[in-house]
Amino acid sequence: MAHEHTHNHGHHHGPTTLTTVNRALIIGALLNTVYVLVEFGAGFYYGSLALVADAGHNLSDVASLLLSLLAFRLAKARSTPTFTYGYRKSTVLASLTNGVLLMVTIGVIVWESLRRLNDPQPVMGEPVAWVAGVGILVNSVSALLFFRDKEHDLNVKGAYLHLMADALVSLGVVVSGLLMRYTGWFWLDAATGLVVAAVIFGSAWRLLADSVRLSLDGVPTDINLVEVATEIQGVNGVGDVHHVHVWAMSTTENALTAHLVLQPGLTHTEERTLKREIRHRLEHLNISHVTL
Repeated sequence: MAHEHTHNHGHHHGPTTLTTVNRALIIGALLNTVYVLVEFGAGFYYGSLALVADAGHNLSDVASLLLSLLAFRLAKARSTPTFTYGYRKSTVLASLTNGVLLMVTIGVIVWESLRRLNDPQPVMGEPVAWVAGVGILVNSVSALLFFRDKEHDLNVKGAYLHLMADALVSLGVVVSGLLMRYTGWFWLDAATGLVVAAVIFGSAWRLLADSVRLSLDGVPTDINLVEVATEIQGVNGVGDVHHVHVWAMSTTENALTAHLVLQPGLTHTEERTLKREIRHRLEHLNISHVTL
């Protein structure tokens, strides 16, 4: 029988620094927050559902960036006698709240878009295109903040890809605005709103499903229990492994408990070496908090 409790809270896969990531997250969140307010205002002022939908999409960016920043901050928070794991799990609750709010936003956009398709309203296409064009700039600049570190941290890479995808969505709104300006096809605004809502739905559904799964201490989607057990059993000296449990401590940290049966005759030195090897293998499977 082996009893080992190990911690390793490093989830970075290269030279990404917390200060650099914090700065990028803060600047990106500020830029997108200002733009979301402007885009929502312009959308209501010009009566453009496409702009309102795109603003909702960009709002999810802000929530995602703030959630990532919160995760980095809470990773350093100390545990207490009441919250022995610290406050890391609050990132899962924040993610769940974000998913629910996005679903509500999608419902409102779809309802209004369908109503507008039956009764298209005149929309000033040129200012819509200009505002969406600013969105391309804001999302591109925000994405560039993460470009250098995107290959060293999964959260940073996710933020980069999300922002670049949003720049493409804004490009679609620009095209829609210009077409309305020169063709008078005002139904395009509602149609674009539906397309943007569909784009949001894809990411929102995954976010909501993953958040519910993690809230119920389900095995994170990036973890394969069979692979985990195989890695542990592949260590020389391990006879058997059972009662394997893996859950998320936060949106970025995973924990594991397992019961090991060691082969007879191992020395204390061999046991320590075995434990270090298991810990090392599990770190590569994105499991940083291990109890054996």
